This record gives sequence, structure tokens and C-alpha cells, in this order.
Amino acid sequence: MEKEYYAHETAVIDEGAQIGSGSKIWHFSHVMSSAKIGADCILSQNVFVGNKVKIGNNVKVQNNVSVYEGVICEDDVFLGPSMVFTNVINPRSGVERKEEFKPTRVKKGATVGANATVICGVTLGEYCMVGAGAVVTKDVKAFALVTGVPARQTGWVSQSGEILGDDLICPRTGEKYLLEKGELKRIENE
Repeated sequence: MEKEYYAHETAVIDEGAQIGSGSKIWHFSHVMSSAKIGADCILSQNVFVGNKVKIGNNVKVQNNVSVYEGVICEDDVFLGPSMVFTNVINPRSGVERKEEFKPTRVKKGATVGANATVICGVTLGEYCMVGAGAVVTKDVKAFALVTGVPARQTGWVSQSGEILGDDLICPRTGEKYLLEKGELKRIENE
């Protein structure tokens, strides 16, 4: 049976890995045997996808990213170049902690900027944006913009990734948002 995805000749795809149609896996990447990757994904150069990782549809993983066991990325996620996931809170070379992996969830449409670090056990909310170089140590709300070390919320972004002003209207699309009890929600139809 012909595979329905593209893998560069230097990519290593372990037997058993599930990869959706239209996905592309580029130079020197490695997908382990129990990883699940959705349709229309792009794994750029030097990407590692560990066992039991789940990646949704239309996910873009840029160069030099390792997605370790315990990470789940929903649809339409963007992982910027050289961003980092962890899966153990207190690693030690001489202490086996594979039973202590903490799950990390990246929800639909979230973006993680270049060189950011996401500490295990957090959830990145739908359409949130993590700025380049930020270190995320706690959950991020949907549509929140977080920056810095440690990452703190510095604003809100629209579904298309535009920073929202005080009017909470996306400058690109005109979509309107409502802030209620500290949570931002898109107003569907007025």
C-alpha cells in the first residue's frame, strides 16, 4: 500500500507510527512508533515526535522542535523554531522518572513562538499566543498573549493572531470579542 504522506529520505518513521494524508516530514526528523500525526501537517527539519504523542490536523512544527511523550497538540497548532517542551518537572540523569511524565495540552489554533519553553503539565488555551523566548510555567487562557520569563499575560489576540486593542475588534477580520469574567470569547453573530 502506498503511503499518503511525504517523508524525506533522511527522515526516520518507526513502524507503527500513524501519519495522516497530505502530511510532510522533512530532513532528519524522527517519528516514533506509537506517535499519531494528523492530516496535512508539516514537520520541518530536525523534528522529533515521541511515543504516545498526538498531533492533530494542519499542525506546523518548525525546525529543531522535540515533541516529547505526554504532549497533545490539537488541530491548527503552530510550534515555532527551536521551541521546547518538557515532560518531567524535576529531571535527574540518575533517577528514572518515565512514570512521572506530566501531560501538556496545546489546544486548537494555539501558537508557540520561536525559542519558547513550555514546562510540562500546562494547557495552552485555544488560539492563545506564546511570544518568542517566553517560558510558560502555568496554564494560558484562550486568546491570551503571554510573553516574558516567566510568561505573563500581556494582552489578547484574535483567532487570526492579531493583537486586540481596547475595542476587542480584530484589525484584520473585523471579528468582535467579549471579555467576561476574565475570559475572552469571540462573538459569533450579532
